[in-house]
Amino acid sequence: MDSALENWFQREILPHETALVRFLARKWVHPNEVQDIRHDIYIRVLEAAERKLPDSPRAFLFSVAHKLLVDRVRRERVVAFDLLADVDSLNVLIDELSPERQATGREQMHRLSTLFRRLPLRCRQVVWMRRIDDLPQKEIARRLGIAEATVEKHLMRGIGLLADALYGGADGRHAPEDTLKRIGFGRGK
Repeated sequence: MDSALENWFQREILPHETALVRFLARKWVHPNEVQDIRHDIYIRVLEAAERKLPDSPRAFLFSVAHKLLVDRVRRERVVAFDLLADVDSLNVLIDELSPERQATGREQMHRLSTLFRRLPLRCRQVVWMRRIDDLPQKEIARRLGIAEATVEKHLMRGIGLLADALYGGADGRHAPEDTLKRIGFGRGK
């Protein structure tokens, strides 16, 4: 790496490290992976900057972070609601947010919302409280009057059902709606 690129990185990217780590800790479901993800983001930023320095380094950094997290979610087939949240919550401008990407995002969010409403009531409550309200399992158990182990089972079942429905089932042959019927979860109440 040449010294000009290194100086740019230290001046334009590293000052945002604390905010980046906070963002990753909030958005990623595996806290022990945050430092590795941060490292991967820095590599992607540097590789891109070698070709052309971005006009808005902070926006570019968080855009790369968001894309990397989405890639990891797709690779792990995990439904992470926070990653589907509105990009505006990052408080950065992302030039690449085309009308097509906005429409696709709205469509995905609508689809997820529809599938979420079809979860069994208790699974829906637990998934919402854990992933959206960010409550610890112990607090969810207390509020719902159930054991922590039951909270974990509902959480895993709810996320598993959503993942299967979103990605066409574990074998990949079924449409999401068929998967919902096949694995036996109804409209929810």
